[in-house]
Amino acid sequence: MDPEGSRLQDDPHIAVMMAGSTLRKVKSRSWKKQRHFRLLEDGLTIWYKSRWAGRGHSTFSVTEVEAVREGHQSEVLLSIAEEFPASHCFTLVFHGRQGNLDLVADSPEEARAWVQGVRKLIHKAQTMDEKERLDQWVFDWFQKADKNKDGKMNFKEVKTLLKMMNVEMNEEHALHLFTMADKSESGSLEIEEFVLFYKMLTQRDEVWKVFQDYSGDGEKLMLEELESFLKIEQHEGEQSGRRAKELIGRYEPSETAIKQEAMSLDGFQMYLCSQEGSIFRPELLELQQDMSRPLSHYFISSSHNTYLLEDQLRGHSSVEAYIQALKRGCRCVELDCWDGHDGEPIVYHGHTLTTKILFKDIISTVKEYAFKASDFPVILSLENHCSVEQQTVMARYLRQILGDALLVCPLGGHDLQHLPPPQELKSKILLKAKKIGGLESCPDDTLTDEVSDDEELANGDADSPSTEDPPAEKKTDKKSKLSRELSDLVVYCKSVHFHGFDHARSHAKFYEMSSFSESKARRLAKEAGADFVQYNMRQLSRVYPGGLRTDSSNYNPQDMWNVGCQIVALNFQTAGLEMDLNDGLFRQNGGCGYVLKPDFMRDATSRFNPEKPEEHQGYKPLRLAVQVISGQQLPKVNQKEGSIVDPLVRVEVYGVPKDQAREETPHIQNNGFNPVWNKTLNFVIHTPELALVRFVVEDYDKASRNDFIGQFTLPFKCMQTGFRHIHLLSKDGTAIPPSSLFVNISISAYT
Repeated sequence: MDPEGSRLQDDPHIAVMMAGSTLRKVKSRSWKKQRHFRLLEDGLTIWYKSRWAGRGHSTFSVTEVEAVREGHQSEVLLSIAEEFPASHCFTLVFHGRQGNLDLVADSPEEARAWVQGVRKLIHKAQTMDEKERLDQWVFDWFQKADKNKDGKMNFKEVKTLLKMMNVEMNEEHALHLFTMADKSESGSLEIEEFVLFYKMLTQRDEVWKVFQDYSGDGEKLMLEELESFLKIEQHEGEQSGRRAKELIGRYEPSETAIKQEAMSLDGFQMYLCSQEGSIFRPELLELQQDMSRPLSHYFISSSHNTYLLEDQLRGHSSVEAYIQALKRGCRCVELDCWDGHDGEPIVYHGHTLTTKILFKDIISTVKEYAFKASDFPVILSLENHCSVEQQTVMARYLRQILGDALLVCPLGGHDLQHLPPPQELKSKILLKAKKIGGLESCPDDTLTDEVSDDEELANGDADSPSTEDPPAEKKTDKKSKLSRELSDLVVYCKSVHFHGFDHARSHAKFYEMSSFSESKARRLAKEAGADFVQYNMRQLSRVYPGGLRTDSSNYNPQDMWNVGCQIVALNFQTAGLEMDLNDGLFRQNGGCGYVLKPDFMRDATSRFNPEKPEEHQGYKPLRLAVQVISGQQLPKVNQKEGSIVDPLVRVEVYGVPKDQAREETPHIQNNGFNPVWNKTLNFVIHTPELALVRFVVEDYDKASRNDFIGQFTLPFKCMQTGFRHIHLLSKDGTAIPPSSLFVNISISAYT
């Protein structure tokens, strides 16, 4: 089936994995159990079981593994470092929010074989093209269903397999295709015959119809036919001729067709399912925005209480949470710092039962992972509850561990009127905290070391009715002493209390920034939207979830982006709509964590107000029509025997209040395999530059809430028009190949 597979088996590392090894699985200092691990023949599935647990075993696919870390590179393995040398230890890190797997081998050689072997397999899985990926997916299902492992399937077994694959189909039709695929007439299908059967079964009429519209002979698209499809349907314009040639070279599997400069139905389907046929404009996935504007001109991917893996009351705090956030492109992480024992500052959610981590361990983790996903600056948002002594210890750790990466003075040659741009702060870490004095003058010792605690105040007046400051007597008279050493490390992100927009216009400095609770930010956006947009042109704002969200739930970040708030902090550990929007916005621009705000949020002469978009000078509303054509291989939600999904598609638009909208298709009974809706949903978008579009697929249930199947979210401005596939993501934001939606997108002026 897989020539690559046989080559892999010749590899000495893969050979060790296939032969199997007994490895210790470690969950804590006291939980260390031996498990037998081996790589199955498909070269992608790792199987393991306990030596005495009878028949029970577990498996996972290499495609679920994101990386392999060697040595003591997890909290669990560090805790047993005395017992097992680093050369025996390694960690498998999974995509999404699945926990790591910490393993200890009996020898350094065995550990190395697994580390190198898994890395090779990950590389192979990542470099597969769409066709190989689909073949692999079909092959995996065949392996799963071939219970007696004889490499063959009779019709009864095929019917069971189709059920597992979420296919509900006419038995007569299936039997007819089965007989056609059974070339050897043996009454059963071998893997190659099954792949053929599967391809006949998935022959997509809706793609064939589009193909037929442009093909003269119904067999192939000649170069000029493909060119006119690209011009008329895909809106490729002048470049259609060049693109047609490229696409044939890239996606056409048949040499004969390539020689004729033609594309077969197979090639056409592969192009439509590829990155170029996807709904996201591929060039906007690359880093392509102007990175030379002041920091305040960008939306910045930001996390709240970054140390938590779960809820805010009893959750587990872990440096792993920082690693996960930074690897997802997060550029602003939060540290809640408190006095610890033996003079060591700690990080945890104060006055709760969440576990505690050492401040220095987090800083070491940030140092290692800060720039793995992006070179652009990382902001450490410090919520400081420490004594002056331990603040000084924090300052020492920041300088020692971060070294040159920590920005400790203003950039040379940079004007002291605006924040510097991301490109001049590459590979730099900035501290957001309170500061004694300002940037202009070196603070002298006559300045007080007392600074009021802005977070306390921000929380204190979170729900006061006025947009300006609460009356003096309401203010919390909480003064905290500040360490000069720590204060000196704050350059462009000095935390101050917000005294209203009028005060900011006349008194505020560009390097001063305030934090707003979600309710306060939402109220200011509603009452003084245009002022908030103006304020955010010059200064940074940080918004954080309300104190009642003890379950680590999130608020909708769109409301804050609508007024230009840059640091909209979300609980990265909590999957759902809000993180989908965050991932959707920051998927563009190379996933670097910085997205340039629209020009009307950067131009001081503009008076944009999200509550009244039609009053804005450059107001150009657009019409969006989404024809939801079909779905492909939607995953099962319920693993119950015989359950098949009843899918529906909902298109949701998020943007300024006028743009919030949702429309959905009817549900299709019992078909998650190839449901066809052919339903057009219409929207008017008043502020296209701020809108995000989310495609959600759900399993309809008339008795209870629909179950989530998959989603994909992207900025409206990043959408490609024409016939497009949307490759669905799981709740965790990870890919679930080969699940997709087939749509036709058209955008026109709204008059």
